[in-house]
Amino acid sequence: MADIIDSIGNTPLVEIKKLNPNPKIRIYAKLEGTNPGGSVKDRAALNMIRSAMERGEITKGTTLIEATSGNTGIALAMIAGIYGLDIELVMPASSTRERTLTMEAFGAKVTLLDSIEVCRDYAEEKGRQSDYYILNQFANPDNSLAHYKTTGPEIWRDTDGAITHFVSAMGTTGSIMGNSMYLKEKNPAIQVIGCQPTEESSIPGIRRWPEAYLPKIYDPARVDQIMDVSQAEATEMARQLARAEGIFVGMSTGGAFACALRLAAGLEEGVIVFIACDRGDRYLSSDLFG
Repeated sequence: MADIIDSIGNTPLVEIKKLNPNPKIRIYAKLEGTNPGGSVKDRAALNMIRSAMERGEITKGTTLIEATSGNTGIALAMIAGIYGLDIELVMPASSTRERTLTMEAFGAKVTLLDSIEVCRDYAEEKGRQSDYYILNQFANPDNSLAHYKTTGPEIWRDTDGAITHFVSAMGTTGSIMGNSMYLKEKNPAIQVIGCQPTEESSIPGIRRWPEAYLPKIYDPARVDQIMDVSQAEATEMARQLARAEGIFVGMSTGGAFACALRLAAGLEEGVIVFIACDRGDRYLSSDLFG
């Protein structure tokens, strides 16, 4: 009989119809908010914890620690609870209250600090102590391998191999790295487009990292193009997806969709898939839908 972990993955791929102005281009959203933890990060969290357990790096007495902007933390809290593991999650104090409460509901200890960079430094320092194990999603190959093993194959299958362009927000870069690895193995001509915020923008889930904090799993050779997206664009597109398409998502998905639309405007034909990374109910206390 299946348990909740078995429901991670095999998320729907749905076509954008009302908001796609180019009839020669097909645009699809990969709805990762249907995962049990509500985001694409369920895949990476499961693969990071399960793989570390299989290698013997994590045992029942291990306390996990991880810095997160929200979605990975929720996924890790859920999966750690299932495996009976203690976990401390370190998150920026600016994160929405829904995220903190959800992590605590799954049994995690939540520590709030000034910024994601400060959170990463704190988690890495504690991870050097013998009684903590840091998963370190920013440098952990099991993050991107989760998408190589699951998300990429699903997209290839559900588009019947017709995908021409893959679009993803870039945070830890696990999603874009793993999908790029798989999809380009199937067809090297597939274009991989990453989305990052403009200099002045703050978009939860998308980062423009300082050089010192650039994720170690990131390989720029696996990304064909990087598009900047503004906070205003990301907000507006998230709102439009909810109102016109019934797709209720957060701002990072709005940013990815904005980039997908910009990409489509310059193509004669193609099949674009973008990652809809989480659900909009995670942002109701923010001004995203206000």
